[in-house]
Amino acid sequence: PAEDLIEEGGSRICENCYINAHARIKVCDPWAVRSKKILRERAGLVGSEGLTDSQKEIYEFIVSKGGATRDEIAKRFDMPLEELENEFAILRHCELVKGQKRNDGVYIVPFED
Repeated sequence: PAEDLIEEGGSRICENCYINAHARIKVCDPWAVRSKKILRERAGLVGSEGLTDSQKEIYEFIVSKGGATRDEIAKRFDMPLEELENEFAILRHCELVKGQKRNDGVYIVPFED
């Protein structure tokens, strides 16, 4: 119904679209990295332990290829880029992956590289 739509940037969108647009996790967030590091250490988690199945699959794909572009990963896992960005942010907060500039673009690579 029209009364359930939210005004956003001159457009009227549904509540789910509004939430999706504003539910992005910041990749570069030093406090999130520190918090995640402390939590993982206290829980005794290493590597991909404690990740969701989806996060583990993405991480293992990146490791197996030595790095991949966002588009390659999105295509491989049939995932919208917005959702993938949230997964990257969590993997980055766990210090499992990071961005790396290469001649042909930006790659997501294992953190150790």
